[in-house]
Amino acid sequence: KMDDVIYEEFKSTGNCDIYLDRHLAELRIFPAIDIEKSGTRKEELLLSKTDIEKIWDFRRYLASLDSKAGATSSLIKAIKKTKSNKELLKNHK
Repeated sequence: KMDDVIYEEFKSTGNCDIYLDRHLAELRIFPAIDIEKSGTRKEELLLSKTDIEKIWDFRRYLASLDSKAGATSSLIKAIKKTKSNKELLKNHK
């Protein structure tokens, strides 16, 4: 119970939440990050409107895939093919 209290107290102090997914880890897909749940708070203040729209579009694409495993695998492959986040977003259509 005390752990929950401490967690709730510190939960809102960070600017990024990363959630791991046990099923992805069991499938040996690493990093086993739950893409839908994870994210940066107030990211719209950190990026240009154009970039944030591209990121949100890319997230919608990943969310439309059949499974978390498929979405994560697709993201990992896309990252490996590019040298920067900017290139990743540019290549996504």
